[in-house]
Formats: sequence, C-alpha cells, structure tokens
Amino acid sequence: MSLWFPRLPSERILRQRPVDGPFALTHLSANAQRIYCLNPAAEEQGLSRGMSFSDARALCPDLLTDHADPYADEKFLRLLARWSGRYCPWVGLDGDGLLLDVTGSTHLFGGEGALLDDLGARLARAGLTLKAGMADTRGAAWALAHHGGGLAPAGETLSHIGRLPVAALRFGDQLAIQLQRLGIRTINDLVALPRATLARRFGPEVLLRLDQALGNQPEPVSPAEDPPHYAVRMTLPDPIGLTGDVMAGLERLLDRLCATLADRQTGARRLNFTARRVDQGASQVEVRLARPMRDAARILRLFERGVEGLEAGFGIDQIRLEATEVEPLPFHQVTHHSAREDDRIADLITRLGNRVGLEAITRYLPADSNIPDKSFTVAYAAYSEPVASGWAAPAPRPLTIFPPEPIAGHMPRPPRFFTWRRMSFRVAEATGPERIAPEWWLDNPDWRSGVRDYWRVQTREGRRLWLFFTPQNPGWCVEGEFA
Repeated sequence: MSLWFPRLPSERILRQRPVDGPFALTHLSANAQRIYCLNPAAEEQGLSRGMSFSDARALCPDLLTDHADPYADEKFLRLLARWSGRYCPWVGLDGDGLLLDVTGSTHLFGGEGALLDDLGARLARAGLTLKAGMADTRGAAWALAHHGGGLAPAGETLSHIGRLPVAALRFGDQLAIQLQRLGIRTINDLVALPRATLARRFGPEVLLRLDQALGNQPEPVSPAEDPPHYAVRMTLPDPIGLTGDVMAGLERLLDRLCATLADRQTGARRLNFTARRVDQGASQVEVRLARPMRDAARILRLFERGVEGLEAGFGIDQIRLEATEVEPLPFHQVTHHSAREDDRIADLITRLGNRVGLEAITRYLPADSNIPDKSFTVAYAAYSEPVASGWAAPAPRPLTIFPPEPIAGHMPRPPRFFTWRRMSFRVAEATGPERIAPEWWLDNPDWRSGVRDYWRVQTREGRRLWLFFTPQNPGWCVEGEFA
C-alpha cells in the first residue's frame, strides 16, 4: 500500500493554526521566493507550486504565507510512519509518502477495501489529504496512489495500471517526456512494444521499472529505522535526598548513556537530568556542553552545581538522564603526548555557559579583509574552533582597534605634535603609508570619505598609535593602538 500526502507541509501547519482562506508556504529557490505548498483555497485562486511569491501575491492579495520547514515535515512524516504501524509492522518512507507491506494483516480490518477506508477516514479527521493505492507490487501501488488512487485486486495489476501514463512507473522526467514524444503515453503502450527494442533504445531502467510494477522483479519494503533515543533512567527502591546519593545515581546513568553514545560514535551537546519526587513532582537540571562529549567523568563534574540546588522534598524515587541534542563524535587516536588543554578550555566554557548562557561567550576569528574593522569576526566559542594562524595582513595591525577619533592636521605627513584624548604627543618615528581602499562592492558609510593612508606612529611619550590620513577630505584620525 502506497500513501501519498500531496499537501503535507501546509497541512502540518494548518492543523495547529487553522486558516480560513488561501494559505501557502514559501521557500527560496533560484534567488527568489517561490510557492512550496498550498491549500485548496489557494489553488482555486489560480496559484500553483513553483510560482514566484510576487506573482502569487498579485493574483491573490489575501494570501497568507509562512516559511517552509523541510526538517519539520520529515519529522512529522516519521510520526505518521509510527502511527501507521497499527496496520502492519512494515512501514517505510518514500519521499513525501509512506509504503506499507500489509501482507497478512488486511483480514484484521475486514479486507483490503475496509483497511483503505479506515485509514483514509482517520487521516481525514486529522486534517490530512491522502492519496492511497494498493496492489500486489510496490511499483503498482505507487502508480495508483500518484495517478488516481484505488485498489488493484490480486492478479489484475496490469488491467488497473495499464491506462496510467508512463510517468507512473517512476521514470525520470526526461525519460517520460521522451517516451511521450514518441507516442508511448500509457503503460499499455509500453507493454505492447518488444522488450529488446526498449532496452536497446531507452536503457535498462525502462524494463526494470516495468518488471517491478508487474511483479517480475522483487522490490521489498524496507521499514524506516527509528531514530536513536539517548535516554536512561533508574527507579530507586527507597527515596533518596542527599546530594552525594543523587550524584552516585547520576554517575551510573552517565556510564550507561556514554556507552550508548560511544557505540553510535556520537557525543552529547545538551543533557537533561530529571529527578522525580515521591509526591509526583519533578526537578530538572540541564547542562549544555561547549563541544560534543561522552566522557562520563568530565560530564559528572558539570552537574555538581545543578544537583546541589535540586529540591528533594520528601525524597527522590526515580532519576532520568536524556541527551536531547547530540552530534557526531568519531573515535580518534589518543597517546600519552595528547594535550588536554582543549578539554580544559571546553570545560571552562561549559561551566561559564551554564551560568550566563553559551551564546554570551564569544571569540574572535580572523577574516580575509584589509578593512580594519572587518579583519575579524565574532563567533560563539561553543560552536567554533580557535584559529592559531589565519589571514596574514600585509602590514602589522594594532592590538586594539576603535572607531576613528579625529586629531588636528591637514598635511599628508603625520603631524609632529598633536593632541588626542586631552593628551599631548610628540612624534618620534612614523612608518608608512599603507593605502587601504574601501570595498567598492559594499556601501560602508564609514568609508565614504575614500581611501585611507595608514601610518604607524611611535610617540616620545611611549604610546604606539595607528593613524590614517584621508586625501579626498584632508584630515587625520587615530584608529588603533599597538602593544
């Protein structure tokens, strides 16, 4: 049995937020916002998939839109696959639909037709549009679902799918168009041709898809693999309340969870610890890690502060630990020369991040730009790696860069005396100029004065400053200070 949900993305959202009128989802394609999925009311207004959003808005000013989320759509489809397990144990994903091998289970629902009716009625009540097909083979069921729907009784596959277009055999669009141009429009037209001629002219794919639909080639249904669930729990025979006891139980849970993570070569980025009390209340401690980790001893220390603040009440009788966010963490070679500095920095970022938020801890990374204030980027420390050596500037750069601060002077050479921040300076040595031009492809208001000639100035007072002169609008500014 093949199940096709032609409006799954839009109906997933409309189930939560019903809309009385035209509604569509949009996504970015070919540098333009286009219609991704829409409801029947929008189709009645003349809208279609792939139409540009501006054209759709012109045709239907009352159109309500939202952004498409393919990841959420796939997650919802997997939920439907789990629900479909009530009809048979073999449920697989098939693009924007599902495949069910209902062999041996149709009699439990009163027959094949009754099973189709029951499944369609339940999904209709859930607000989903369904196109379903049932046949002896996977290819024939897919053809019926995507080109009309219905049930093909056993032994009558060809008589039910023969009238369908050749595209129902799951060809590529180019091959299907080529066949139609030659007058081969239906599956019956294709079956009537000599097999040797088809294979020689169109390749083996045509015969393979035809044989799969007619049952001459096997095509089993592979059930969808359930996503891994990283959670462990422990039920205690007697309630506990001391911090040491809770930490001992947490240590056992961490050992089991980290073993599961190691088996799948993954590491946890977010962990949630739940302590259920005897009064049915619960307290939670969440730890976000600066990098994927599965070292139980290191993770345990990060829970100490949170566990100390747990409200035990009359006692805790169950504890549960779940890795709610994981990332790939392959095995790597470890020797006695391996440095532990990176691990200590990651632990420090984790401890600080769980107090002030991981997004509050940032680091500077080099960027390939001659513009001083664009020669670096700010990145979250927990989601980036430090760079030991990055883009090399053509000349030394100051340790501190700040917004330009004007000083007196209109000559192209650095002034011998100047006042900056209410302090007087005398120039002992000046090195330069280094001419930096603005990036013409970007409109930066700070660089509309044109090119800048930068000088490294050593003052007799000991300050090493970075000055620049603007020839188009003569004037001097201080923008940085060297160590």
